[in-house]
Amino acid sequence: MLKPTSLALLFTTVAATAEPPTFRNPINPSADPWLAHAEGSYHLTTTSGSRVQLWSAPTLNGLKTAEPVTLWEKGKGVWAAEFHHLPGPDGTRRWYGYFTKTDGEDIDHRMWVMESTTDSIRGPYAPPRQILTDPDDRYYAIDGHVFEHGGRHYFAWAGHPGHRLYLSRMKDPFTLEGHRVMIPASGFGCEEVREGPFAIHHGGRTFLTYSACDTGKPDYQVGYLWLPADGDPMKPSSWVQHPTPLLSRNDAARAYGPGHHSFFKSPDGKEDWIAYHAKTTDIFTYKGRTSRVQKLTWDADGFPEKVVPLPLETDLAAPSGEAP
Repeated sequence: MLKPTSLALLFTTVAATAEPPTFRNPINPSADPWLAHAEGSYHLTTTSGSRVQLWSAPTLNGLKTAEPVTLWEKGKGVWAAEFHHLPGPDGTRRWYGYFTKTDGEDIDHRMWVMESTTDSIRGPYAPPRQILTDPDDRYYAIDGHVFEHGGRHYFAWAGHPGHRLYLSRMKDPFTLEGHRVMIPASGFGCEEVREGPFAIHHGGRTFLTYSACDTGKPDYQVGYLWLPADGDPMKPSSWVQHPTPLLSRNDAARAYGPGHHSFFKSPDGKEDWIAYHAKTTDIFTYKGRTSRVQKLTWDADGFPEKVVPLPLETDLAAPSGEAP
């Protein structure tokens, strides 16, 4: 019979030698993933078309079979929701869900935001309110994203004229202030679209990443600009364009059109990860885009290393801190 000390040693040895959990992509059968870890679980949204849904699970594998919670519905052309835990107008922190919808044609897409009525990302949420991206609201607006720089919040989105990246300061989670600015960004030879902006901070820099090209094309890809800690986001000249894409097609892995991404931290906060959609065909189509995740690493100079899409049959180690 083993003594208690021997049992403790045995369990410790088994735990130390246990294989880390793994997963395979895709984690969701739809596009435009936003993913974060909060309240002890991963939370994922993807484009559902007529509603905003949230999948929650303690593991990435668990997201595949989790039942989604519908946070808002009865929309049309509902795209690319994302959530942020922000101080509201009265200073109380709540979750804010930002998404795109239209009541008519594609050109009528605008940005909307809804506020949680509790301090849980799973809601419930109050009815959404439109974010006015222009004083007379005449411009198409999609893919809204909130980020912080220098203690202030900014709202980035894709809009017209030109289907380019635009930026405004935020007064509060519902309200933009001042004039918007257009941020020029390279298309790496694919010139017609810039969309899906998303910021990540590392080593004192703010990196504004974005998708370039039409999302139906196999050359849809992710590029980025960066800003030093003392830079002014509202001055387009302050942003420095990185000359090569962060994420692009990998024909050998049958991964085409990778983009419309988000970044998230591992459960223990030690790793950065990217969520993105891609498809397995090189023909022009919006069908077949599925959501995938991979680890994001940084080079010795503090810049993100290129993410190479992996084949779907690849077994990947789960983010650090994920429970087995």
